[in-house]
Amino acid sequence: MSDLVPSQSTPPSQLQPGQRLARGVSRHLRSLGFAALEEFVPARGLRVDVLGLGPKGELWVVECKSSRADFQSDSKWQGYLEWCDRYFWAVDMEFPVELLPDGTGLIIADDYDAEVIRMAPEDKLAPARRKKLIQKFAMDAARRLQVLRDPRPGRDGQLLVQHAPAGGD
Repeated sequence: MSDLVPSQSTPPSQLQPGQRLARGVSRHLRSLGFAALEEFVPARGLRVDVLGLGPKGELWVVECKSSRADFQSDSKWQGYLEWCDRYFWAVDMEFPVELLPDGTGLIIADDYDAEVIRMAPEDKLAPARRKKLIQKFAMDAARRLQVLRDPRPGRDGQLLVQHAPAGGD
């Protein structure tokens, strides 16, 4: 879990290119009234770069692509469509945007901000799936916050696990 939550003091220069795009996207989503979680797992085998939860309960998936090779190696993105109301690609200014599929949104981003260039079409989630995702979003966000506050849960920094005494018996 803690590898999904970079330290608050991690400078952007130490983040991977996709993480830097996700940072700018998350900042922009916040300016739109959204809360954002990076590296969100909506279902086993899937991990979206950014999931944004909007002020009216809308859910946006944003996949951050730092290069042509990064985009071309992504074979799972269509599986994310059923987990959001709108689907976006986030890329930097140098990315060849003509590679991106029609019918998806486009965000241009950098380390510090982003801008929606093309709004994604809306395909509303079923109410039961929306409820499940919003609950998972809240639980994941709360756990990540707890890890920042208490990175070593348990008594005196020790996990509450019984250890065998030294010597084996």
